[in-house]
Amino acid sequence: MARRTKTPVSFDAELSALPPELRWREWMGRVEAVIFASPTPVTREVLARVVGRDCSLDHLIDDISAELRGRPYELVAVAGGWQYRTRRSFAEAIRVATGLGTCETKPLSQSEALVLLCIGYFQPITRGELGRFFGREISRDTIGHLRRLGFIAAGPRSPQPGAPYTYVTTREFLSHFGFDTLRDLPDMEALEDAGLLSKDMLLAGDIPLGLMAGDTDDDDLEGQVEADEEI
Repeated sequence: MARRTKTPVSFDAELSALPPELRWREWMGRVEAVIFASPTPVTREVLARVVGRDCSLDHLIDDISAELRGRPYELVAVAGGWQYRTRRSFAEAIRVATGLGTCETKPLSQSEALVLLCIGYFQPITRGELGRFFGREISRDTIGHLRRLGFIAAGPRSPQPGAPYTYVTTREFLSHFGFDTLRDLPDMEALEDAGLLSKDMLLAGDIPLGLMAGDTDDDDLEGQVEADEEI
Protein backbone atom coordinates (compact mmCIF):
# COMPACT_ATOMS: atom_id res chain seq x y z
CA MET A 1 0.00 0.00 0.00
CA ALA A 2 1.34 3.37 -0.96
CA ARG A 3 2.24 5.60 1.95
CA ARG A 4 0.18 8.76 2.10
CA THR A 5 2.27 11.93 2.31
CA LYS A 6 1.19 14.85 4.40
CA THR A 7 0.31 17.92 2.41
CA PRO A 8 2.51 20.80 3.56
CA VAL A 9 0.75 23.80 5.05
CA SER A 10 1.09 26.74 2.67
CA PHE A 11 2.64 29.94 3.97
CA ASP A 12 1.32 33.17 2.53
CA ALA A 13 4.39 35.38 2.23
CA GLU A 14 2.80 37.80 -0.23
CA LEU A 15 -0.29 38.68 1.87
CA SER A 16 -1.88 40.06 -1.28
CA ALA A 17 -5.35 39.99 0.29
CA LEU A 18 -4.34 42.63 2.85
CA PRO A 19 -4.32 46.36 2.16
CA PRO A 20 -0.78 47.76 1.72
CA GLU A 21 -0.49 49.31 5.20
CA LEU A 22 -1.62 46.17 7.04
CA ARG A 23 0.57 44.02 4.78
CA TRP A 24 3.62 46.12 5.68
CA ARG A 25 2.85 45.90 9.41
CA GLU A 26 2.50 42.12 9.19
CA TRP A 27 5.82 41.85 7.37
CA MET A 28 7.44 44.01 10.05
CA GLY A 29 6.03 41.74 12.75
CA ARG A 30 7.27 38.60 11.01
CA VAL A 31 10.78 39.97 10.55
CA GLU A 32 10.94 41.15 14.17
CA ALA A 33 9.75 37.75 15.41
CA VAL A 34 12.31 35.82 13.36
CA ILE A 35 15.19 38.03 14.51
CA PHE A 36 14.00 38.01 18.12
CA ALA A 37 13.80 34.21 18.17
CA SER A 38 17.29 33.69 16.75
CA PRO A 39 20.39 33.58 19.02
CA THR A 40 22.59 34.53 16.04
CA PRO A 41 22.38 37.25 13.37
CA VAL A 42 19.68 36.51 10.80
CA THR A 43 20.64 36.89 7.15
CA ARG A 44 18.74 38.63 4.39
CA GLU A 45 18.11 35.26 2.70
CA VAL A 46 16.34 33.92 5.79
CA LEU A 47 14.18 37.01 6.27
CA ALA A 48 13.20 36.99 2.59
CA ARG A 49 11.29 33.75 3.22
CA VAL A 50 8.63 35.48 5.33
CA VAL A 51 7.93 38.58 3.24
CA GLY A 52 6.69 39.22 -0.28
CA ARG A 53 8.94 39.23 -3.31
CA ASP A 54 8.48 42.97 -3.80
CA CYS A 55 9.14 43.83 -0.15
CA SER A 56 12.21 46.00 0.45
CA LEU A 57 13.90 44.47 3.47
CA ASP A 58 16.13 47.52 3.84
CA HIS A 59 13.12 49.85 4.14
CA LEU A 60 11.42 47.37 6.45
CA ILE A 61 14.45 47.23 8.74
CA ASP A 62 14.62 51.04 8.71
CA ASP A 63 10.99 51.25 9.88
CA ILE A 64 11.60 48.70 12.65
CA SER A 65 14.71 50.58 13.79
CA ALA A 66 12.77 53.86 13.81
CA GLU A 67 10.15 52.36 16.11
CA LEU A 68 12.88 51.17 18.49
CA ARG A 69 14.29 54.66 19.06
CA GLY A 70 14.16 55.37 22.75
CA ARG A 71 13.96 51.68 23.61
CA PRO A 72 16.78 50.00 25.63
CA TYR A 73 17.58 47.68 22.73
CA GLU A 74 18.22 48.19 19.03
CA LEU A 75 18.40 46.30 15.75
CA VAL A 76 21.97 46.17 14.45
CA ALA A 77 23.56 44.93 11.23
CA VAL A 78 26.29 42.50 12.22
CA ALA A 79 28.07 39.47 10.71
CA GLY A 80 26.09 39.65 7.48
CA GLY A 81 22.68 39.73 9.18
CA TRP A 82 20.59 41.51 11.79
CA GLN A 83 20.38 40.98 15.54
CA TYR A 84 18.77 42.65 18.57
CA ARG A 85 21.31 44.03 21.03
CA THR A 86 20.98 45.97 24.26
CA ARG A 87 22.12 49.58 23.99
CA ARG A 88 25.47 50.22 25.67
CA SER A 89 24.03 52.95 27.86
CA PHE A 90 22.15 50.23 29.78
CA ALA A 91 25.19 47.97 30.29
CA GLU A 92 25.77 49.21 33.86
CA ALA A 93 22.13 48.60 34.82
CA ILE A 94 22.39 45.03 33.51
CA ARG A 95 25.60 44.43 35.45
CA VAL A 96 24.04 45.78 38.66
CA ALA A 97 20.93 43.64 38.26
CA THR A 98 22.50 40.39 37.06
CA GLY A 99 26.25 40.64 37.53
CA LEU A 100 26.65 40.12 33.79
CA GLY A 101 27.57 42.34 30.90
CA THR A 102 25.51 42.68 27.73
CA CYS A 103 27.37 39.66 26.32
CA GLU A 104 29.85 37.07 27.46
CA THR A 105 33.39 38.42 27.47
CA LYS A 106 35.97 36.50 25.49
CA PRO A 107 39.30 37.75 26.81
CA LEU A 108 42.26 38.18 24.51
CA SER A 109 45.83 38.85 25.48
CA GLN A 110 47.67 41.68 23.79
CA SER A 111 49.63 39.26 21.61
CA GLU A 112 46.51 37.30 20.61
CA ALA A 113 44.78 40.56 19.66
CA LEU A 114 47.75 41.47 17.46
CA VAL A 115 47.69 38.09 15.70
CA LEU A 116 43.92 38.33 15.22
CA LEU A 117 44.24 41.85 13.84
CA CYS A 118 46.88 40.66 11.38
CA ILE A 119 44.69 37.74 10.23
CA GLY A 120 41.75 40.13 9.84
CA TYR A 121 43.67 42.38 7.47
CA PHE A 122 45.82 39.87 5.56
CA GLN A 123 43.66 36.73 5.35
CA PRO A 124 44.01 34.10 4.12
CA ILE A 125 47.39 33.84 5.84
CA THR A 126 49.46 30.89 7.08
CA ARG A 127 51.04 30.50 10.50
CA GLY A 128 54.44 30.69 8.81
CA GLU A 129 53.53 33.99 7.14
CA LEU A 130 52.35 35.33 10.49
CA GLY A 131 55.69 34.29 11.99
CA ARG A 132 57.63 36.10 9.27
CA PHE A 133 55.46 39.17 9.78
CA PHE A 134 56.20 39.31 13.51
CA GLY A 135 59.77 38.06 13.19
CA ARG A 136 59.16 35.08 15.50
CA GLU A 137 57.17 31.87 15.44
CA ILE A 138 53.49 32.12 16.30
CA SER A 139 52.68 29.27 18.64
CA ARG A 140 50.08 26.63 17.85
CA ASP A 141 48.55 27.44 21.24
CA THR A 142 47.81 31.00 20.11
CA ILE A 143 46.18 29.80 16.90
CA GLY A 144 44.33 27.09 18.83
CA HIS A 145 42.96 29.56 21.35
CA LEU A 146 41.68 31.90 18.64
CA ARG A 147 40.03 28.90 16.95
CA ARG A 148 38.42 27.73 20.20
CA LEU A 149 36.99 31.21 20.70
CA GLY A 150 35.50 30.90 17.23
CA PHE A 151 37.27 34.00 15.89
CA ILE A 152 39.28 32.19 13.17
CA ALA A 153 38.95 29.04 11.10
CA ALA A 154 41.04 27.10 8.61
CA GLY A 155 41.01 28.66 5.16
CA PRO A 156 42.11 27.22 1.83
CA ARG A 157 45.40 25.40 1.55
CA SER A 158 48.28 27.66 0.57
CA PRO A 159 50.06 26.97 -2.77
CA GLN A 160 53.36 26.99 -0.83
CA PRO A 161 55.40 23.74 -0.55
CA GLY A 162 53.61 21.39 1.83
CA ALA A 163 50.28 23.17 1.21
CA PRO A 164 49.95 24.56 4.75
CA TYR A 165 46.56 25.67 6.02
CA THR A 166 45.72 29.35 5.89
CA TYR A 167 43.60 31.08 8.52
CA VAL A 168 40.63 33.38 8.04
CA THR A 169 38.25 35.21 10.35
CA THR A 170 34.70 33.95 10.98
CA ARG A 171 31.18 35.29 11.35
CA GLU A 172 31.71 34.99 15.11
CA PHE A 173 34.63 37.41 14.75
CA LEU A 174 32.38 39.88 12.94
CA SER A 175 29.56 39.45 15.44
CA HIS A 176 31.73 39.75 18.56
CA PHE A 177 33.51 42.89 17.41
CA GLY A 178 30.42 44.51 15.94
CA PHE A 179 31.30 44.38 12.23
CA ASP A 180 28.74 43.65 9.53
CA THR A 181 31.35 42.60 6.94
CA LEU A 182 35.14 42.72 6.65
CA ARG A 183 34.69 45.95 4.70
CA ASP A 184 33.82 47.55 8.05
CA LEU A 185 37.37 47.04 9.32
CA PRO A 186 39.12 50.43 9.44
CA ASP A 187 40.84 51.16 6.14
CA MET A 188 44.49 50.14 6.49
CA GLU A 189 45.85 52.86 4.22
CA ALA A 190 43.80 55.53 5.98
CA LEU A 191 45.10 54.32 9.35
CA GLU A 192 48.67 54.41 8.09
CA ASP A 193 48.17 57.90 6.64
CA ALA A 194 46.76 59.05 9.99
CA GLY A 195 49.71 57.53 11.82
CA LEU A 196 47.44 55.18 13.79
CA LEU A 197 48.72 51.88 12.44
CA SER A 198 51.81 50.51 10.70
CA LYS A 199 53.77 47.28 10.57
CA ASP A 200 56.28 48.71 13.05
CA MET A 201 53.43 49.54 15.45
CA LEU A 202 52.02 46.03 15.07
CA LEU A 203 55.39 44.45 15.79
CA ALA A 204 55.89 46.69 18.82
CA GLY A 205 52.37 46.07 20.09
CA ASP A 206 51.79 49.82 20.04
CA ILE A 207 48.34 49.89 18.45
CA PRO A 208 44.94 51.27 19.47
CA LEU A 209 43.14 48.08 20.46
CA GLY A 210 39.82 49.76 19.81
CA LEU A 211 40.42 48.73 16.20
CA MET A 212 39.46 45.21 17.26
CA ALA A 213 36.29 46.23 19.03
CA GLY A 214 33.99 47.87 16.52
CA ASP A 215 31.96 50.42 18.48
CA THR A 216 33.23 49.20 21.85
CA ASP A 217 34.36 51.91 24.24
CA ASP A 218 37.93 51.87 25.51
CA ASP A 219 36.69 51.17 29.05
CA ASP A 220 34.95 48.02 27.84
CA LEU A 221 38.17 46.77 26.27
CA GLU A 222 40.05 46.70 29.55
CA GLY A 223 38.19 43.57 30.53
CA GLN A 224 38.84 41.95 27.16
CA VAL A 225 42.53 42.48 26.68
CA GLU A 226 45.10 41.49 29.29
CA ALA A 227 48.68 42.70 29.70
CA ASP A 228 51.37 41.77 27.18
CA GLU A 229 52.18 38.09 26.89
CA GLU A 230 54.72 36.24 24.84
CA ILE A 231 53.42 34.95 21.52
